[in-house]
Amino acid sequence: MVKIGVLALQGAVREHVNSLIAPGVEVVVVKKIEQLNDLDGLVLPGGESTTMRRLIDKYGFFEPLKAFAKAGKPMFGTCAGLILMAKQLVGQKDGHLEVIDMEVERNAFGRQRESFEAELMVKGIADDIMAVFIRAPLIKAVGEDVEILSKYKGEIVAVRQNQFLACSFHPELTADARFHQYFVDVVKETKSKCLNV
Repeated sequence: MVKIGVLALQGAVREHVNSLIAPGVEVVVVKKIEQLNDLDGLVLPGGESTTMRRLIDKYGFFEPLKAFAKAGKPMFGTCAGLILMAKQLVGQKDGHLEVIDMEVERNAFGRQRESFEAELMVKGIADDIMAVFIRAPLIKAVGEDVEILSKYKGEIVAVRQNQFLACSFHPELTADARFHQYFVDVVKETKSKCLNV
């Protein structure tokens, strides 16, 4: 059994919860810092990254989230969650949690009305993942330890670095839970490695 949390400060929390439900998975809606202690993995949902960072600071989540990542626990960020995980942000001096070695540009695909859907090939998952892009960020560059999982028109939109996973789009807004189940597998893999150390 693994326990995976969805940070519930903003974004499509319920949709993420539904996408994570599977045999052997307990899903937790995370509203308090102490809930992080029992988790094996955590999803950082989409939303508005500046607002999310403000809420993270307001409720004292910043250092606990950094500690969670430093402890080697898996994280999965979608859209704004990806922005929070980036080491560098275009036009900004510092990143936020800085857990994935990538440079990200916010709103790179345009504003709300430029939202769109596209079918993507995602390495290790499937070649027909439907991706919903809403004011989506773009991964401009990645470090050598970062695995590129997917591109859209030549631009990077999904990556993995060890136990950290991030994508520019919203897999939770479709009926296809394969991306989330891939994250569940990462969590199970990481937990079993820790138990065998």
